[in-house]
Amino acid sequence: MVSHSETRRAMGGAVPFKAALTERLALIQPSREQVQRLIAEHPPHLTPGIRELVSRLQERNVQVFLISGGFRSIVEHVASKLNIPSTNVFANRLKFYFNGEYAGFDELQPTAESGGKGKVIKLLKEKFQFKKIVMIGDGATDMEACPPADVFIGFGGNVIRQQVKDNAEWYITDFVELLGELEE
Repeated sequence: MVSHSETRRAMGGAVPFKAALTERLALIQPSREQVQRLIAEHPPHLTPGIRELVSRLQERNVQVFLISGGFRSIVEHVASKLNIPSTNVFANRLKFYFNGEYAGFDELQPTAESGGKGKVIKLLKEKFQFKKIVMIGDGATDMEACPPADVFIGFGGNVIRQQVKDNAEWYITDFVELLGELEE
């Protein structure tokens, strides 16, 4: 059985992310129906201020992307609430057989790899010729994506990870603080 300590070891880089993900999913074997039920019964909640931040950025023609080691079916649900197009979502993709049973996950997604968020940012820079990419996140994998991201803003509004708080040049616990900075 895969324990939470194994997940923590993977998050800390001791176990390759793809190996940890493969083991965990092989144990759980989530069906399409289970995933849909999970989303229906426990819809992801939005952190206060995120909707306003995203819409303010979009008003200024700033592209917003969601890059996650989580699953696309859940991340796209959040993206739709934030008016972020699904083409701007990078996350892991579960695969199912026609009968809805678990058939693995798409191992070719960059987010299935250790360092995957950085790979996505590098890809976005090449594809869109962005001059500056700002990464906002609460985890070590978000922080490690800078570089290639130009700026990293640590976020502690949902969970405070000491490593992120200690190493982020800018650390916020509220999106309202970030909105205030944008207004200036």
